[in-house]
Amino acid sequence: MSQLFRSPTVFRRVMNLWPPFWGTGISIAELAPDYSRLVVRMKRRFYNANAFGTHFGGSLYAMCDPFYVLMLVPRLGPDYRVWDKAASIDFIKPGRGTVTAVFDWDAAEIEEILARTANGEKYEPQRVVDVRDERGELVARVRKTLYVRRRKPEPVATQATVSA
Repeated sequence: MSQLFRSPTVFRRVMNLWPPFWGTGISIAELAPDYSRLVVRMKRRFYNANAFGTHFGGSLYAMCDPFYVLMLVPRLGPDYRVWDKAASIDFIKPGRGTVTAVFDWDAAEIEEILARTANGEKYEPQRVVDVRDERGELVARVRKTLYVRRRKPEPVATQATVSA
């Protein structure tokens, strides 16, 4: 597993400095030590607003794009492959001010993933995250489909015997 996930504090700092997030004002405001809950915020600035002075739709999606996968990787460990498979976003109303999205994985969901992938089968959990403004009003809804599969064990290398 990448060094990035070994410490939630390091993960949060690195992600907050990652150019696509830093450049759009996206930041991780909260992260649970076990990666079970993460809160992302984005303030509206002149550089992340669209022609109408509201949040650019691409930035609204970007603030939701990687987090379900990135939270799941350290929860499942190195024996699992986790990818985004599909996504869609519904824009409900213009986003103004600071917008927030809350991501979570509870213990029961993790147990279900482990059970469904125990024999090497793929599992495609679906998640929904809401982006809300400062008044708690819904701005956008993002639907994500993930791909999870337990990695196959690496074959054990054996030394071949050579006959003379």
